[in-house]
Amino acid sequence: MLDGPAGPLEVAVDPPDAGTAPHPVVAVICHPLSTEGGSMHNKVVTMASRALRELGVATVRFNFRSVGASAGSFDNGEGEQDDLRAVVAWVRAQRPDCALWLAGFSFGAYVCLRASGALQPQALISIAPPVGRRTWDFDSLQPPENWLVVQGDADEVVDAQAVYQWVESLPAPPQLVRMPDTSHFFHRKLIDLRGAIQHEARRWLPDGSC
Repeated sequence: MLDGPAGPLEVAVDPPDAGTAPHPVVAVICHPLSTEGGSMHNKVVTMASRALRELGVATVRFNFRSVGASAGSFDNGEGEQDDLRAVVAWVRAQRPDCALWLAGFSFGAYVCLRASGALQPQALISIAPPVGRRTWDFDSLQPPENWLVVQGDADEVVDAQAVYQWVESLPAPPQLVRMPDTSHFFHRKLIDLRGAIQHEARRWLPDGSC
């Protein structure tokens, strides 16, 4: 448990896989929508963590306010950015010599994108970013140069075409991976998701340890 802006935040820290050469990176991973059952135990979130740990990256998952043992009330992405900032501040205090990566799935992808300008991560992974849903603003973002977007073509929650059009409209578009016949929660496609993450993230790995 960490002290968060709305009370305690529930956090899980996972080291790189045993037998894997560790890299000086900590990736903080954000979960999907709190009001629809999203948590740090979501299978897409845990697969993203697994993919990165297999590359030698330590990962930090946490529950946004109101989820699991985390205190507070859902705040439609505003307070959740504060939660992310609190977790990142703790990570940077614990591992000041490590690079920060951010990753998020659906609502978590939105929170990471909104906070990237202030947090300045070295890399960002956006899985099924909810472009066009609710009133979430995807304008005036400041993602890092190392940025991956993974989107399923058969997403029943996020409009895949809206995501593709948004990516094409960006002045510095990310690396986009379109996954055919893939639903929002990557049913029967989680291993493919792991491969997509590792293929891109491997290029971002720095040398050394922290």
